[in-house]
Amino acid sequence: MKLVTFDDGLVGRLADDLVLELDTASTREFFERGGSVPETGRRFRASEVRLRAPIVPKKFFHTAGNFREHHEDLARVNWSHPVNKGIVFFQNVDAIIGPGDPVVYPSHLTNELDYELEMAVVIGKPGKFFTAEQAAEHIAGYLVFNDITARDIQRREMESGVFSFSKAIDTFCPIGPYIVTADEVGDPHDLDMELRVNGQVRQKSNTARMSVSLPQLVAYHSPQVYSAGDLITTGTVAGVAASTGSPMDNYLKPGDVVEAEIEKLGVLRNRIVSWEEAHGTPPPAAGQWR
Repeated sequence: MKLVTFDDGLVGRLADDLVLELDTASTREFFERGGSVPETGRRFRASEVRLRAPIVPKKFFHTAGNFREHHEDLARVNWSHPVNKGIVFFQNVDAIIGPGDPVVYPSHLTNELDYELEMAVVIGKPGKFFTAEQAAEHIAGYLVFNDITARDIQRREMESGVFSFSKAIDTFCPIGPYIVTADEVGDPHDLDMELRVNGQVRQKSNTARMSVSLPQLVAYHSPQVYSAGDLITTGTVAGVAASTGSPMDNYLKPGDVVEAEIEKLGVLRNRIVSWEEAHGTPPPAAGQWR
């Protein structure tokens, strides 16, 4: 099943070129009800609806460093600090946007806007303190996540050993285009991953390259207590702009179109827009944030 949120917050499932509306207030409620949600009988052409962020979770767990290649890529260019497995932090759910929504470039805060292709796991069943062997019953599905990051802010944060602000700014959390349930994905450890900027491939990998398996990852986070509909990210792969020979030439700029794609999970497409285009005013003074 491919679960979508569309138009003014309606929930449905994709069936070929149709969206079949489900009788639930949100996809989070869908998982809270164990997926026992009937259809309303209303149908919409998929081409005529506006997809939104497929879910707004109660908690959004970040994992960094789960792809060793990302750490090695950054180490090769001597970027700031190591990014090894086991880094955990929370994302700001108010920063979530959906497919087709613009990422607003806050030029008063950063001039090093980067992309990070990641897969996110959707928790379907609440729980805590469970093992990797028990994790499968808690995994409901998967979606694409583009972890937009202000690298200059992140470097300053990492001097204190943490980072959060650099990834939690408004519109920095694109997810979508839909949630694909675990039964439809099959083996999540063998999915091709690719991120493109203006059609140019920047990141290309496979979920098989994760250092920690998804059951291990989900179990690892479980002491923090899961609610139905929570999200967990898997970390990004090699090829971020910060790891290139000319990062300033490769950081995102207004007008860029980013396509984050994972096999079976679809394409998450977002355009980068200037503050002026988004808000109709110049950006505010930056002094208090820099």
